[in-house]
Amino acid sequence: MCDTVVVTGSATKDGVTIFGKNSDREPNEAHQLLHIPAADHAPGSRVNLTYIDIPQVAHTHAVLLAKPFWIWGAEMGSNEHGVVIGNEAVFTKMPYQKDPGLIGMDFLRLALERAATARDAVTVITDLLAEYGQGGNCGFDHKLYYHNSFIIADPNDAWVLETADRQWAAKQVSGVYTISNGLTIGTDWDLASADLVDHAVKKGWCRSAEQFSFADCYSDFLYTTFSDCRRRCQQTTQLLSAQIGQVTPAVVMAALRNHGHPEKPSREPAAGITGATVCMHASAGPVRGSQTTGSMVSHLHPANQSHFFTGTAAPCTSIFKPVWFDSSLPDLGSDPEGTFDESTLFWRHELLHRETMRDYSSRIQMYHSERDLLE
Repeated sequence: MCDTVVVTGSATKDGVTIFGKNSDREPNEAHQLLHIPAADHAPGSRVNLTYIDIPQVAHTHAVLLAKPFWIWGAEMGSNEHGVVIGNEAVFTKMPYQKDPGLIGMDFLRLALERAATARDAVTVITDLLAEYGQGGNCGFDHKLYYHNSFIIADPNDAWVLETADRQWAAKQVSGVYTISNGLTIGTDWDLASADLVDHAVKKGWCRSAEQFSFADCYSDFLYTTFSDCRRRCQQTTQLLSAQIGQVTPAVVMAALRNHGHPEKPSREPAAGITGATVCMHASAGPVRGSQTTGSMVSHLHPANQSHFFTGTAAPCTSIFKPVWFDSSLPDLGSDPEGTFDESTLFWRHELLHRETMRDYSSRIQMYHSERDLLE
C-alpha cells in the first residue's frame, strides 16, 4: 500500500511544484537509496531488470532512487532533469501475469533513466507496456501480483498514469492530485490505450461507451476495498487542498505523516487488523502487513530541484534529509537487506521505530519536536 501526491505551482506557496510519496512494503523489506550517474551505452547493450533483460538505450540520465533492496527498479525517484515519479499498486479485473516480466518499479526507473520531461516519461512507460506487458511477483516474503499507477511530474508539468495489464489511461493534472492503491481516472483523460473502452464493453463491464468510466469498469472490488485506498486518497487530498496557496515541502511531509483517525485521535497508529493509514504501520493479520518503509518529498524549482528522503521507515519517526544531484547522499551505512544489520541506517532506525510503536502516543512525544526543528 502506498500514497503519492503532487501539488503543482498554481497551488503552492512559492509557485513551485511539490511531489511526495510514501512507499509501503513489508516491514523487513529494507529500503535503499541510490545515486546512479548518467552513462553512455554501446550499441547492442542490454539492461538486466528485476526478472528479465531488455535492450538498453544509448544514454541514460543520472537518477536518485528509493527502492526495495532486492528490486532493480524503484518505488520513487528523480532524474537530473527534475522528472519525479512515484508508483502505486492497483488491483484490477484484468488478469495478473505471474511469469517473470516487467514490474511497476522497473517501469519507473526506466522512465527516469530515459525521459527528460514528465510527458516523455508517460510515453516511455506506455511504449514499454505495449511491448512487454507487466508481470512478475512484487512481494518480498509473500508473493503479490498487481498492476500499477504513477504520478509523474517535472518543474513544468504533471501527469497521472494508471494501468490495467496493457490497458491504460493518462491525464495531465494541476493543483492537488493524489493517488493511493486504486484507479482514480473516470471519464476524463488526455491519452489512453487504443481499445480501452471497447475492451470494457466487450467484457460486459459497462453497457456502452457512453457509460464507461475507467475506474468503475476496471477496478477489482475486493483488493481495492481492503486497501482502504479511497479513504487515504481522500485524506491527502483534503489535507493539501485545505492549504491551497500555502503548500510547502513541510506541509507535504506532514500529510505523509498523517495517521488519519480524526474520529479516534488517541488511537495507536498500528491498532486494528483492517484499515490503512497514510503513514502506515504494520499490524496483526494479512490485511495490514505493510509499513511505510521510506518516504520522499521533492521541491521542483526549475533551476535547482531539492529532494528530501527519509531512507528509513515510518516518516512520523524519521527525518527527511535533503539531497541534491550535485552532492553525495547522506551517510547511510552499508546497503541494507532483509535482516537486521546495525551497520545500516535503515536497520538502526528500526530499533527506534519498533520501540516507539510499543507505546506510540507517549514515546513519539519524546522526540517529535526535535525532529521538526532539525528539518
